[in-house]
Amino acid sequence: MSKQAFQDSYPAEFSHCYGCGRDNPHGLQLKSYWHLSADKEHTIAHFTPKPYHTGGVPDNAYGGLIASLLDCHGTASAAAAAYKAQGRDMGTAPILRFVTASLSVDFLRPTPMENKLTILGEVIQLEGRKATVKLSLSTNDQLCATGTMIAVALK
Repeated sequence: MSKQAFQDSYPAEFSHCYGCGRDNPHGLQLKSYWHLSADKEHTIAHFTPKPYHTGGVPDNAYGGLIASLLDCHGTASAAAAAYKAQGRDMGTAPILRFVTASLSVDFLRPTPMENKLTILGEVIQLEGRKATVKLSLSTNDQLCATGTMIAVALK
């Protein structure tokens, strides 16, 4: 498995996203990778909130941040799975870049800000240009949010 983040394989014209664009100095700079645990391959990313990512409840993350992290990790996971299904390295032409068609987020509990967040993704269906991705966000082994994304490859 490559040690390069999925987002680092995007060409420059696709590297400006607020959530995961390496060329957006004001963004979140999320990095997603393949990960194997318990004999199951999924995608993983980590993020540590900054004090300004606070929500309405002190010491807890803003819900929009949680949705953004799931969103960017989900589209990156869809692209990685599509490349893998085609037997190609990420970033090789023709470029595969996915966008969100729908994202459903369930906030299970407030997300504390003082710890690193772990975002997991599993592409459960990849058919044509459409990918379905199951997502979760946790901290200190406590599940805080789950999501389901439908991502679509750009033409």
